Amino acid sequence: MNSRQQIILQMVSDRGRISVAELAKLTGVSEVTVRQDLNVLEKQNFLRRVHGYALPLESDDVETRMMDNYPLKRRLAEYAASLVEDGETVFIENGSCNALLARTLAEHKKITLITVSCYIAHLLKDTDCEVILPGGIYQKKSESMVGPLTRQCLQQIHFTRAFIGIDGWQPSTGFTGRDMLRAEVVNAVLAKDTQGIVLTDSSKFSAQHPYPLGPDSALTRIITDSGLSNDIRQQLSARHPRVDIVSAWQEHP
Repeated sequence: MNSRQQIILQMVSDRGRISVAELAKLTGVSEVTVRQDLNVLEKQNFLRRVHGYALPLESDDVETRMMDNYPLKRRLAEYAASLVEDGETVFIENGSCNALLARTLAEHKKITLITVSCYIAHLLKDTDCEVILPGGIYQKKSESMVGPLTRQCLQQIHFTRAFIGIDGWQPSTGFTGRDMLRAEVVNAVLAKDTQGIVLTDSSKFSAQHPYPLGPDSALTRIITDSGLSNDIRQQLSARHPRVDIVSAWQEHP
């Protein structure tokens, strides 16, 4: 890694999300050179590239992550939305797939939506969907409400389904998250008498993070894509009643 690449990596780490054009301006080289540097850094697993931007491997920027493999995530969201009936009250947690699900539901269903994601709440500001955003500590990077007050608010609200985002899964750990405060909120939701549904793309499987999400008995349905390996699919099916595999190109999975 040369000195310019080190500078680029530090900028990406500090900003969380930065465009190729801005990196070129700040480093005094062409955008072509910046792209070459980013290719090197991505191949060495130091960062990720998404549609003209560079971002850390672990980014809380929902909008950027939403555009990463967007067609597949939209297909997952459409499938999840097909499970929800008009008149339901639904909880939707943070994450890019969940943000697309919230938008799809708001556009096509008459529901009440509860979310701890300020990003999702803002995304639906021009829709007719009723949105409930519980109070708490505003976690700026993830644009999410967390903490004891958030958990207390959720205890007072009833909903029929809870769509949960995850950061990792392994057979030895189950589902895991990389942020303690957000994991606490998820676990407070799963402690309620409701249907817990994991909505995630297959890239999250085989990763492991510090904070457990569960228990498994609270997560009755898993919605993911056909990139899931057969081994992981079998392991998941052995522990969860329903694993739905969605293909991006299929009209009806």
